[in-house]
Amino acid sequence: MLKLSTRMLITSLMLSAAPSAFADRIFVSNERDNTVTVIDSDTLKVIKTIPTGKRPRGLALTPDYKELIICIGDDSRLDVIDTEKLEVTKSFAASGPDPELLAISHKGDRIYVANEDDGLVTVMDRATGNAITEIPVGVEPEGMAVSPDDSLVVNTSEQTSMAHFIDAKSNKVLANILVDTRPREATFTKDGKEVWVSAEVGGTVAVIDTKTYEIKKKLSFDVPGVRPELMQPIGIRFTLDGKTAFVALGPSNRVAVIDAATHEVKSYILVGQRPWHLELKPDGTKMYVANGMTNDITVIDIASLKAEKSVPVGRLPWGVAVKPSGK
Repeated sequence: MLKLSTRMLITSLMLSAAPSAFADRIFVSNERDNTVTVIDSDTLKVIKTIPTGKRPRGLALTPDYKELIICIGDDSRLDVIDTEKLEVTKSFAASGPDPELLAISHKGDRIYVANEDDGLVTVMDRATGNAITEIPVGVEPEGMAVSPDDSLVVNTSEQTSMAHFIDAKSNKVLANILVDTRPREATFTKDGKEVWVSAEVGGTVAVIDTKTYEIKKKLSFDVPGVRPELMQPIGIRFTLDGKTAFVALGPSNRVAVIDAATHEVKSYILVGQRPWHLELKPDGTKMYVANGMTNDITVIDIASLKAEKSVPVGRLPWGVAVKPSGK
């Protein structure tokens, strides 16, 4: 009887530790460790730590979820991870110098890369990894976003303090919009009518109309007891219904929750130290936040707007992507 109980206990422990075949996979780039951490969304256990090139930062899944493409800043290339094998299977050297963030068209045929050192956006063919063209933008480009219909690309330049609107067909810059100091990320709303641009040093998020290129609203942030200069917006993500936005606020150690229609801040969620980028669980129930200074991710429950758990990853986690189960 004791032997049977022992076997049952061992089996139970093995099952609880094993990654679920039906779980999402969370990918986190660790800038200082030169790795990507892979986490099972059900158990919140690390499945694997994947070595990459030097200084992995921005990352994005292809629309078919078969590959994860990562900006490898110090090696001036993109690394491509096979999401089934969980290993780097190839690299694209045509990405341009010091890639920081990238965006992939929804058709999956184009990769847009911000080259921080060269003031360029490199447009690449996803199938071959070859460069199609280079688009001059402002100084220190970082943020990259593609509109839902793939017609418009937006890049942000940190030193120029601008959002650059690019026609995806002609690869020409349509408009340069001045925002506040050190813009980091650009994110389209679900309907594509607005693009939100975070200004880290300026402490604001500019809401820009994608038809008129006019700034409709500038969002600012205020937490009692937290110095204003610590409110540094970076990553932005919307809920599945597009009604709520989450903004990572850097050294304030908060994530802001915003009504996307009224542009009003509803609340703040305390997370780890220096939240950087964040990503929504595919079913819309959780938000995963990369905390650069505590080397972990925070899991936020969308329904309750509460931080549920912290999960250790590598050193200086930067970007987050989530592959849905069954994909």
